[in-house]
Amino acid sequence: MQARSKLLRNMDTFLRSCSAALKRSEEEGSAVHVVLGNEACDLDSMVSAITFAYFLAKTSAKTPRTLIPVLNIRRSELPLRTEGTYFLRENGIAEESLVLRDEVDLHALHRAGQLLLTLVDHNVLPGADSVLEGAVVEVVDHRPLERAPSAGCAVTSEPVGSCATLIAERISRSAPHVLDKQVAALLYGTIVLDCVNMAPEAGKVTPKDRELVALLESKFTNLPQRATLFESLQRAKFNVAGLSTEQMLQKDMKAVGGDDVTVAISGVYMRLEAFLQRPGLQQELCEFCHKHRHAALVAMTISFSDGNQPYRQIAVYSYSTRLREQLCQALENSQNPHLNLSPIASPYPHIKAYHQGNTLASRKKVLPVVKEFLRERERAVHAGTGGEELEDQFDSSCRTPPLEEEARHHRYSASRRRRQAAEDSGTEEDSQLPPTPMNSLVEGCPLDNGLPRLTADAILEKFSRMAKEEENWGERDLPGGQ
Repeated sequence: MQARSKLLRNMDTFLRSCSAALKRSEEEGSAVHVVLGNEACDLDSMVSAITFAYFLAKTSAKTPRTLIPVLNIRRSELPLRTEGTYFLRENGIAEESLVLRDEVDLHALHRAGQLLLTLVDHNVLPGADSVLEGAVVEVVDHRPLERAPSAGCAVTSEPVGSCATLIAERISRSAPHVLDKQVAALLYGTIVLDCVNMAPEAGKVTPKDRELVALLESKFTNLPQRATLFESLQRAKFNVAGLSTEQMLQKDMKAVGGDDVTVAISGVYMRLEAFLQRPGLQQELCEFCHKHRHAALVAMTISFSDGNQPYRQIAVYSYSTRLREQLCQALENSQNPHLNLSPIASPYPHIKAYHQGNTLASRKKVLPVVKEFLRERERAVHAGTGGEELEDQFDSSCRTPPLEEEARHHRYSASRRRRQAAEDSGTEEDSQLPPTPMNSLVEGCPLDNGLPRLTADAILEKFSRMAKEEENWGERDLPGGQ
């Protein structure tokens, strides 16, 4: 017990010990208690996971389990969280001491019966992790509560400006000795950033956020001055210099999905006009959606005036014209919250752009609108009253081909329509058997006059012919000969 207390004497040694402790637990088959932030992994999620895991480790020394904070992104994505890496570094936490999502197999731990999960800054697991729900023992979150009550899961849920506020409250009330200068500085900076320097006009700060910030300031008089701290974190957060479009979208992204459609919602830290001027943006958005299997993307840009007044704009892209229009209509018609959208010019036909008059409606408030839209769409699909197949409305300007399963479905749908038309007209489709090749040794060989000249049109025609042949072969493998 004495050795364990020494190991946990401060956060730095605790974090440095996590990777080795995780490896030992996996080898010994002992319990691993993971404190997991959300997939966006912004500063609030990072700091909440780190400080709450440290608090649990310091206050549950008699429990034979390993406590690990896990940042819910791959290590390769960590440099994109510029304000997070900057702030942790400023507070003496090295990147190499952190455990990232791709460095621990939560599913394997769960299958082995070793996993306990505490969720911070989110209260339900995404679809890919839904099988881990049985391992969730506690939730601390400031978002609207989506999970069903459970006797085996303690829930702390309150609509404050920052999840770090709830962590600070818990530590200060139940274990004030854990609240040292480093822990206080991490929580303090996070709350100040999330609550936009406690400015009421930003619509983020609540009385509890103010209460906890005042408490931290009273206990630690040498904390950085608020305005200076906020400005430094804002500069780090809005630093997108040198980032590709894909990296900018991944920097602060949340994905929500239904049975067949996933929509990405990304925070973009620049004016929308500047974002839309990025060369080849529409093609890049198309490639991003196909690569990450998103049917649509909502880019929510935010910038600030000299007086820290937020300025918000929205861009919506989808390779499906119908889905894009339906999603835009849902955002335009939203009443809770009312976004007060007004269209602005877009240089691309497949990207719709808006000025967002309601600057208080952050991504956290827009997410439920998109989720409800997807639920309504699923209900329409199941009822057979809407939700037409997306594959029939691809963005033709996108050079990236659809995902393989989408392409097969598209070819299958097109084939069925052609066969149906042929049956209605009383004719049969041409079998389109390949012509008998000419013998190269007899008169009239196509190569008599040398190799044919290759042109772009000839190559496109060849690919078109190959696609038709693939379609014909694919149809033979479909169930029931369809």
